[in-house]
Amino acid sequence: MPHVAALYRYPVKGFTPESRDELVVQHDGRIEGDRVLAFRFADDALPRERDGLDYWPKSRGLALMDFPSLARLRLRFDADSLRISIRDGDRVLVEAGLDDTGRRELERAVTSFVAASTDARRLEGDGILPLRLIGDGRLSRFQDRPRGYVSLHGRASVESIGAAVTAPIDDRRFRSNIVAEATDPWEELAWSGRVRIGEVLFDIQRPIERCAAIMANPDSGERDARLLRLLTTEFGQSEPTLGILLLPVDGTGVIRVGDDIAVESAA
Repeated sequence: MPHVAALYRYPVKGFTPESRDELVVQHDGRIEGDRVLAFRFADDALPRERDGLDYWPKSRGLALMDFPSLARLRLRFDADSLRISIRDGDRVLVEAGLDDTGRRELERAVTSFVAASTDARRLEGDGILPLRLIGDGRLSRFQDRPRGYVSLHGRASVESIGAAVTAPIDDRRFRSNIVAEATDPWEELAWSGRVRIGEVLFDIQRPIERCAAIMANPDSGERDARLLRLLTTEFGQSEPTLGILLLPVDGTGVIRVGDDIAVESAA
């Protein structure tokens, strides 16, 4: 039977995932502790409005689709002390809290890293610098879509991609919250109605159309695989797609590694 193989949340948009044994699904359809912070461009540090919800477009901040070098950094966020540490290999770039002084330290360190990387040219232009670290470290709000959503993909689908290229491919490239095991390749794209994962019942929303973020090697930060083109040619997709978006039906709940996954018909 399909089951949960791995769970992830991403405290800072575009940076290192946290592998978790369990995740709390909130009433708003987001994961507790997921995307609670983001580095935004200077002219986009305040939310826009879309569909009646606050929204921060990923094109106006640090995101892997435009800044693949971020993937090589290792970020740790202590949710209790509200402190961030960032390493580049064995070198500590910065360690600081979320008070005003700490935020400025974190912003300067990340700006210096990007400015010295192959992504430096993307900092050019009006309204980009200084980068601003926004978010309170508690409220989940910087997902790619205003509604948030919980994301899931099948490990077999990722393995199918990996068999078609020479670059190393694993779940980290696709930055989902839930990784399912014991499914057929691409099976999850055909799911409809509702899916129960452990104690949480979700409405299945739609497949996830992917962006250039999946081309970034999660260890080196280099774009080493043309996966968007691969999905539309090798796998015959009209748009590059992997994984699905979910919304909880009955409010909050906890999902755990090992939980069964059962597709149910909609009520």
